[in-house]
Amino acid sequence: MSILVDFEIKTAVSNKELIIDPYDMRLLQPNSYDVRLDSKFSWHEPSTEVIDPYKADSVLRGLVSITEDSFIVAPGQFVLGATLERFSLPADIVGQLTGKSSLARLGVMVHVTAGFIDAGFSDPPAKITLEIVNVGTRPVKLHAGMPIAQMVFTRTAPCELPYSAKPNAKYNGQDAAAHSRYYLNTNNSHVQY
Repeated sequence: MSILVDFEIKTAVSNKELIIDPYDMRLLQPNSYDVRLDSKFSWHEPSTEVIDPYKADSVLRGLVSITEDSFIVAPGQFVLGATLERFSLPADIVGQLTGKSSLARLGVMVHVTAGFIDAGFSDPPAKITLEIVNVGTRPVKLHAGMPIAQMVFTRTAPCELPYSAKPNAKYNGQDAAAHSRYYLNTNNSHVQY
């Protein structure tokens, strides 16, 4: 296993082994590729109603989606965004999404927990959903098209079942900010310990 460096990323894209669309050489870093923010944002309206991840209507109720050239994230606010770029990874490359340190210094986190991109994600190429939260004390204005995070690629042994080949790959081909589809899990029985 090794992290791909700039020329390896460039070669993988050139060989169409790794799809980054659109691809811009200026976003290539020594060990990563900068990803930009799309113009679509989504969030749940504030409510005391409990979200049950096992129930689609509960997850989807109260959603707001907008398309804007910029978006102000208030302190404590959580919003979903997406990468402008679409990705398709082969069976032997995984991705790791990490925030830009310059934005983190303003209090903006771009992936609360879901920064790992499985080998074989996605066919067709898909955007990566960003879980954006402002943990700072002042509102921060984000602009569509700005570099928002970076993707690190690691070559591994080829996996047996790439993400896009899984029958329950619920985010395969996602466009814009994809809300939780936990309710689509094949076994929605509650586990008791």
